[in-house]
Amino acid sequence: MKVFEASYENERAQGLRFNTRKGSLEEDQMRYQEKFGLKPVLWCREGFYYEAESRPGRSALHEAGAYYIQEPSAMAVVSVLDPKPGERVLDLCAAPGGKSTHLADRMQGKGLLVSNEIHPARAKILAQNIERMGIAHAVVTNESPENLAPRFPEFFDRIVVDAPCSGEGMFRKDEEARNQWSPAHVKMCAERQQRILDQAGSMLRPGGRLVYSTCTFAPEEDEQGIADFLSRHPEFSIVPLPEDEIPEGISCARSEWSQIECPELVHTFRIWPHKAEGEGHYLALLEKAGVSGQQGDLDEFNQSAERAGDWIGAQTQNDFAVENGKKSQKKDKKKEKGRKRDAFSAGIDREQLALWQEFEKETLVEPIFCENPASRILFGEQLYQLPEGMPDLSGLRVLRPGLHLGTIKKNRLEPAHALALALRPDQVRRSVDYPVDSQEIRTYLGGGTLSCDPSEKGWVLVCVDGFSLGWAKATGGSLKNHYPKGLRIFS
Repeated sequence: MKVFEASYENERAQGLRFNTRKGSLEEDQMRYQEKFGLKPVLWCREGFYYEAESRPGRSALHEAGAYYIQEPSAMAVVSVLDPKPGERVLDLCAAPGGKSTHLADRMQGKGLLVSNEIHPARAKILAQNIERMGIAHAVVTNESPENLAPRFPEFFDRIVVDAPCSGEGMFRKDEEARNQWSPAHVKMCAERQQRILDQAGSMLRPGGRLVYSTCTFAPEEDEQGIADFLSRHPEFSIVPLPEDEIPEGISCARSEWSQIECPELVHTFRIWPHKAEGEGHYLALLEKAGVSGQQGDLDEFNQSAERAGDWIGAQTQNDFAVENGKKSQKKDKKKEKGRKRDAFSAGIDREQLALWQEFEKETLVEPIFCENPASRILFGEQLYQLPEGMPDLSGLRVLRPGLHLGTIKKNRLEPAHALALALRPDQVRRSVDYPVDSQEIRTYLGGGTLSCDPSEKGWVLVCVDGFSLGWAKATGGSLKNHYPKGLRIFS
């Protein structure tokens, strides 16, 4: 106990997780080893500790989505679940987005990721982080588990329930968690977690896996919580990991801390701050009995995409693609005020398709998205690319239906910032690349104009150390800045 208490006198560990969809893990580690003082996180291959004084959150690399700043213990959740490309995955309590962006990385851009957050303000932050990390195959919803569950019966292959908790494991870094704590608060959290788990369990397909995690030490929310859930759901069981696959620093949980006899709880895990470099965490990997067939036929995608107009039109307050730290559709809402539900259209007409294809031809090396017209939707003037396997979301609040491609204006398409972040330099015809500490990058992030070859004309992808950062438009020897005003950094 003294060692545990003494650990709270130490500085907390700081971590970042590289985005392997944007770069090479090995190359990025070598390139930024000295800059950030990197040291591997044992339970996450993409994760590294960094020296606090290096402040990677203030780097242009962070704005480019090269990495995500994440508490090291939290990286264990997705590592344990280990999602695969092509799967249907749900992150039920997803804000601010650390686990969703990790899931997307492991899925390698293939499959369907639904990231949900019940609190509207936190859901907007989630959408912003999904965008910053260049994720194209994710849908962001703002719903309660009770509203989602009837819509997705046994739909997902993998589910993350990073449940809201009493936060005891975060006391070292979170003063609010310390101030909120009480036995009554722990009891309330435990009861809420059971309701969330019940809904999550109904959305998991037979044979699918669910990881439950908290950042608390309270047995009522950890071992006891899993035992309570298993007592109501005999179709679920704890998945033991082979001993040689359990990383150093992760400890077996305490089955004796449950009031219900459940010896299998020893195969769930705790991360203790006095035994590992990280805050307190609890994890349990569960599997649902049975075997399902293959995932739903992706031909269903065509049908569900054709219904997209219905579910978009059903929204009363869509916040699609929260780009500039504010709602990017604010002006469109004013223009669309009073229009009927059929103003929202699935697919795009020939003129709109021609504008997108013209942009593709002039700017991209080759088409990179599904060419099915039903895979794109319009919200006002905003064009989106739906993920494959997009289900019918009618009646649900959707903040981000997929990748924001751009704004259709008179006789042209202006590409979205989200599209820039989702592209690699080798996918565009024109790009410029500047070192992370260069004056050019400081000028660009501040909204300034850069110079270019006078012969260059058209959209240019601005990159930092090879990572896409945003758009500029070349004309007359200048690069006109299109970095979103709400994201600009003035030094």
